Amino acid sequence: MIDVGDKPESLRTAVAQALLSFDNKIMSIIKDGNSPKGNIFEIAKVSGTLGAKKTSDLIPYCHPIPIDDVKVDVTIETGYVRILVKVKSIWKTGVEMEALTGATIAALSVYDILKPLDVSLSIDNIKLLEKHGGIGDFKEKNDKKLEAAVITISDSRKKDQDESGKLIINALTKNGFNIAAYKVIPDDIKIIEKELIHSSDALKVNIVITTGGTGVGPRDVTPEATKRILEKEVSGITENLRNYGQSRTPLSMLSRGVSGIRGNTLIVNMPGSTNAVSQSINALFPGVMHIFKMIVGQGHHK
Repeated sequence: MIDVGDKPESLRTAVAQALLSFDNKIMSIIKDGNSPKGNIFEIAKVSGTLGAKKTSDLIPYCHPIPIDDVKVDVTIETGYVRILVKVKSIWKTGVEMEALTGATIAALSVYDILKPLDVSLSIDNIKLLEKHGGIGDFKEKNDKKLEAAVITISDSRKKDQDESGKLIINALTKNGFNIAAYKVIPDDIKIIEKELIHSSDALKVNIVITTGGTGVGPRDVTPEATKRILEKEVSGITENLRNYGQSRTPLSMLSRGVSGIRGNTLIVNMPGSTNAVSQSINALFPGVMHIFKMIVGQGHHK
């Protein structure tokens, strides 16, 4: 199976269809629900729902997922039964396979009901009609190249030892940023303030990400320095980073990092460890990309 442990949860929906062709001679029997083995509408809805819920038991590499809703719609048209299955879940993976399996199982169940009446039955055109959700729905296209600065805050670490800073640089580059500045500075509140102000006011980068100095130790002053120079806090970003991390390690709650805006620059504090930085990156992107349009007044919606 593919490891989806690092993926964030999001609303996922999918709609799939299956068509079951029949001889028009049995149209009235189907519509009236007079098949010897039962009513196709009822069996399709029950079996389609069950099929969606049991997908991971039937298809080896599908992840078991919590399904929030299954809707099965059955319509009779000239020469065929159309079965539509819509599945909804808030989870890490899509629900395409659940919708397709539900539609297939529903069609097979209807086939079983009608086979005593028509030997020419066939199941056709099983396909995914639509899918929504996941990180792909939240990727933003910006009109111009975005600029970023990375600041590692540590009394002992040097650039060649700075694995956390490199992780952040790689993530920013992957998400389309140009790295305008990268520095390693000591845990000194005045130096941190100076670098944050320089990055936002002089370099005018779109985002500054710091790593280190967010704990509760006597030298951990990154949050204090950041708060002093922020014009507007964006607490939801920090809440999201901690919430994502806390579900993977019980130590996330000990981070005091903050996030906010100065001018047109977003500043985000991340912890110092590589594990915490990796988790913060997974939580931050791609959702944070929308903020750069909001900062310059382009509105909240796409």
